[in-house]
Amino acid sequence: MSDVVSGVVSGVLPEQTRQRVFIDKQSPQAYRAFRESAAVVRTVAADAGLERTLVELINLRVSQINGCAYCLSTHTRAALQAGEDTRRLGVLPAWRDTELFTPRERAALALAEATTSPADAIAQEDAYACARAVLTDDEISAVIWVAITINAFNRVSILSKHPVRPHPAS
Repeated sequence: MSDVVSGVVSGVLPEQTRQRVFIDKQSPQAYRAFRESAAVVRTVAADAGLERTLVELINLRVSQINGCAYCLSTHTRAALQAGEDTRRLGVLPAWRDTELFTPRERAALALAEATTSPADAIAQEDAYACARAVLTDDEISAVIWVAITINAFNRVSILSKHPVRPHPAS
């Protein structure tokens, strides 16, 4: 049995095998193209009429589901800068159980969750039906693209183990 396999079994890995590759730094041309795609998605969302706060709610909810600390930190700051309310951010994981979100926001959040967990076909169909009732085709498309994009960024940050560092008080 190799040292690495033995370490996986025992839970004690050699230092070099615990270090993560920051794939954004390792393959900058791929990451640059990815960021350019994300910029296009932001434009699509704005052109469809999605408010910046709604885009950030989607980014946060998807990042919560995926457990991406780096993206949660980044998009919490972005949501606050866009004017989002701290109370709504605090209850976002339980958005279904509050009256703090509009029907449009609820439809977008459900669709974003369905995009993040597409294996749940029933939830996906329910979310799509709800979205159809209150969102335009352009908005539906934009919500799905925003969710796809943040899901991909979550994977980059999670697999690279991007650290969340304290920010100086502003």
